[in-house]
Amino acid sequence: MTVPARILVEGIHGSGKSTLAALLAQRYRLPWYPVDDLLWEPGWVEVPVAEQRRRIAEICRRDRWILDGAYHGWRDVVLGRADLVIGLDYPRGVSFRRLLRRTRQRLASGEEICNGNRESWGSVLSLDSVLVWHVTGFGRARRRLRAWAADPAGPPVLLFTDPAALDDWLARGSRVPDRRGT
Repeated sequence: MTVPARILVEGIHGSGKSTLAALLAQRYRLPWYPVDDLLWEPGWVEVPVAEQRRRIAEICRRDRWILDGAYHGWRDVVLGRADLVIGLDYPRGVSFRRLLRRTRQRLASGEEICNGNRESWGSVLSLDSVLVWHVTGFGRARRRLRAWAADPAGPPVLLFTDPAALDDWLARGSRVPDRRGT
C-alpha cells in the first residue's frame, strides 16, 4: 500500500474532519495543518480570502500534508495537489448531533478552538453560528462531495456515508485503494 502524501479531509461542520485529520496525521506521520488556524485571527476576525489562498498555496506546494477542509476561495488549490480526498458524507442528523455535542462541550469547557478563539453563547446564538452554517450548508457540502467522488479527473475520493464505515476502514488499517480499486 502506498500512503498518500497529501490528504484533504472534507465534510460538513461537525462531521469529524479535524478529529480524523489528527488521527491520520499521526498514523501516516504527515504534518496536519488545521484549517481554522489558517482562516481565523484572534477575536474571530476572518483572514481575507486572498491571504487564506496564499497560506493554503504555501502548504499545498509542500510534498506532505493533511488539511481538514477546503473553502470556496481556494478549494481549487487543494484539489489540484491532493493525492486523496476523504469525504465524510454523513446524514444530517448524525453530523448535527455531533456538532451540538461538540458545541455544548466547548461552551462548558471554554476550550480554545484556534488562535485564542472560543465558542460563546453569543457566537452560538448568532446568525453566523456554526449551527446555522451546518443547516444552510449541508446540501451544498453533500453535493460537492458526491461530485468530487464522481469526477475521474480529480483526486481519488473515499466517501464515507456513516461513521461505522469509517471506523471499519480505520480498524482495517486505513488501506487506500488505487485508482483501479485494488
